[in-house]
Amino acid sequence: MKTKKVPLRKCVASQEMLPKKELIRIVRTPDDRIEIDLTGKKSGRGAYLRADADCFKLAQKNKSLDRALKKPVPAEIYEQLARDFIEVEQQFRENQERQTDDE
Repeated sequence: MKTKKVPLRKCVASQEMLPKKELIRIVRTPDDRIEIDLTGKKSGRGAYLRADADCFKLAQKNKSLDRALKKPVPAEIYEQLARDFIEVEQQFRENQERQTDDE
């Protein structure tokens, strides 16, 4: 039996290749809003970050999100994303644990 291929994505802050399920997707929607996409299915240009607050801070410092989304990200958006990221990080980890338990 063949083993399933695990999709890998690169974290824009740390430049690490990680399984897609371990990363959080930040998306720039077609109407130019920037938001967190937990489903990974929203339309728009996406960038992946490791589910870690330090990684988010590094992305902000290096402006790697700006490059990945091909648009400057305003400071207000970074502040909003930082608040959302903390909430989402906990939710993301809970979902990951639940999926691990199901397997």
